[in-house]
Amino acid sequence: MEIAALYRQYAQRWFAGHSELYRQWADGVASSRSLLALLQGLPEAKRQPNLVFAAARFHGCPDGPFRTLEEYLLEHWTQIRTIILSHATQTNEAARCATLLPALGLIAAQEQRPLALIEVGCSAGLCLLPDLYSYSYDGAAPLGTGSPLLECATTGSPPLPAALPQISWRAGVDLFPLDGTDPDTVAWLRALIWPGQEARARRLDQALDTLAALAAGKLPGHAGPPQVVAGDLNEKIAELVAAAPPQAVPVVMHSAVLAYLDPAARARFAHTIASLDCRWLSNEAFFMDSANLTAGASDGQYFTLALDRIPLAHTGQHGDQLHWF
Repeated sequence: MEIAALYRQYAQRWFAGHSELYRQWADGVASSRSLLALLQGLPEAKRQPNLVFAAARFHGCPDGPFRTLEEYLLEHWTQIRTIILSHATQTNEAARCATLLPALGLIAAQEQRPLALIEVGCSAGLCLLPDLYSYSYDGAAPLGTGSPLLECATTGSPPLPAALPQISWRAGVDLFPLDGTDPDTVAWLRALIWPGQEARARRLDQALDTLAALAAGKLPGHAGPPQVVAGDLNEKIAELVAAAPPQAVPVVMHSAVLAYLDPAARARFAHTIASLDCRWLSNEAFFMDSANLTAGASDGQYFTLALDRIPLAHTGQHGDQLHWF
């Protein structure tokens, strides 16, 4: 896709209704010959607007009109380019757990065993802590007592659990795992949050506090901090599933990860998962059908939640909506 078309697509599909500033920035970049020329010099995988904008803000670009961004990028491009090349859009949105929880509850009810969670593309591991947060669906009384409180609007009849699932083990793999206790890492995670989304910033801080408490042993009765390994998901997933405790059911899960793989790598991943003794929970802009091909089940700005290749719901990209089929 041409760079200008990519930025227009992000402006219309992803940023509209979620971050007015980013929508304006993306529209502006699409019409700026100077910035398009700079972006042309980046590897294709590093041109996405949310990465470029986060890198600019991480470096110090203030939130302001498009002209502010344009001037800042032109003046500081060498340093910002370095940030872009050395970082990734590892958005660690704990609120996605609100859309994953009903499916995790289904697995727990079906298997009658504790869950061993394995997340591919886990970033700092915040989505591996669903039993440590609390949830409110459609304004109902909270389920759980943890922090943050994750609020989610639903349609259809999702099987909302009466209790949080028991999780006995947590693990993850990421090309570049993030340390949620490192100040620079935390600053990068904050830069990834889109302007105008203050609630997401508060959730991030609360989820990081919960992760720190778990790592410090301050949450007795819960499985310890995630065992996160660095590497390619296709190279590591089998050994992580094999490492799960035998009394638990391994659940491989991911959100907004497979889009970064080429079709061959996605097909390889799906083939590998099919050969493993595990459940597969995906939350992507598509789902893998029985032929290991991507099927466009999502509608507009939604992801598709699928369990073992069966689509269950459309979900808000940041966990605020669950539309059960």
